[in-house]
Amino acid sequence: MVSATLAIFAAAAFAEIAGCFAVWAWMRQGASALWLLPGLASLAVFAWLLTLAPSDYAGRAYAAYGGVYVAASLVWLWAVEGRRPDAWDLTGAMVVLAGAAIILWAPRAT
Repeated sequence: MVSATLAIFAAAAFAEIAGCFAVWAWMRQGASALWLLPGLASLAVFAWLLTLAPSDYAGRAYAAYGGVYVAASLVWLWAVEGRRPDAWDLTGAMVVLAGAAIILWAPRAT
């Protein structure tokens, strides 16, 4: 279950970041408005993927996903934008991933 959850969150993060980057490229970098079409499709895929997260509550799934999003954004920073994350970026990512793990997998009273 842990690896499936991480795979869902990683795919959702990629889809969200790609969709948001399409808007960023159009508004901030002068890319064609046609970038918005795949961007919107990517954001729809992101929303669908989050519905697959194994959580009884949407808010808990979204909160846990937030940590994965932060880490994935730093991967995007490095892989797509060519800027290597620094030690503070990596430290912050480890903190939010630890928080995400606690939110999603902590034992809960039923």
